Amino acid sequence: MLETRKKITAVDPVWDRITNEAQDIVRDAPLMGGFVHACILHHPSLEKALSYRVAAKLNSNEMSMMVLREIVDQAYADEPELVDAARADLVAVFERDPACHRLVQPVLYFKGYQAMQAYRIAHWLWRRKEYDLSYFFQMRMSEIFGTDIHPAARLGKGIMIDHAHSIVIGETAVVGDNVSMLHSVTLGGTGKEEEDRHPKIGDGVLIGAGAKVLGNIRVGHCSRIAAGSVVLEDVPPCKTVAGVPARIVGEAGCDQPSISMDQNLAGCLCEG
Repeated sequence: MLETRKKITAVDPVWDRITNEAQDIVRDAPLMGGFVHACILHHPSLEKALSYRVAAKLNSNEMSMMVLREIVDQAYADEPELVDAARADLVAVFERDPACHRLVQPVLYFKGYQAMQAYRIAHWLWRRKEYDLSYFFQMRMSEIFGTDIHPAARLGKGIMIDHAHSIVIGETAVVGDNVSMLHSVTLGGTGKEEEDRHPKIGDGVLIGAGAKVLGNIRVGHCSRIAAGSVVLEDVPPCKTVAGVPARIVGEAGCDQPSISMDQNLAGCLCEG
């Protein structure tokens, strides 16, 4: 397994493409040279670039960039699956966001992608019972990215958070693989209960801007939640829900809503 991973690292077309795109930026915009070299070209691999990027974004007078980078490096060394998830998130953004034209863009500029990688380190810390460090990461993510994800929440791979402003995901929330959500989404509770109180989102779900999914409810695989909806009850798989409170208005409209990113309800609406 280790030998296989070393070979992948040695021949890494994704990282090669990112570095080639970074070189193009330096050539075309020389004033960006210092920034691009610091974030991309000074590093031998994606995980080293990400550890620098996360630490550079989250550091403060209260915790130095050097300390934060050591934490991220340790996380990636101890759990290589975190790097696999970062790659899956990167591909998700590149494939689903029409504003993303190069693989290098999310690493350099997109706070949704950067926030997801910071969350993954916080979750790693939480599972190691390093609760206060994980809370520090959560605090800084909220302050820097405007994205508040509890470190105990469980998020899968291939997550795209578009724009990422005002995202709130609660402590007992679970999000499956290949989920897409837009800005101002809340996966929250409905009161002061302290047990399992947050939503469970299936694989391939698309959650529109401003949607609120509240309580310990389930949203089935490959469903769509329309923008601005308030979801208070379970959603079956492969359905579209809309409204306040949300109700089923039709089928999902395609096999993979989170990948197609089609938020047009026309053609899926139930008659009457």
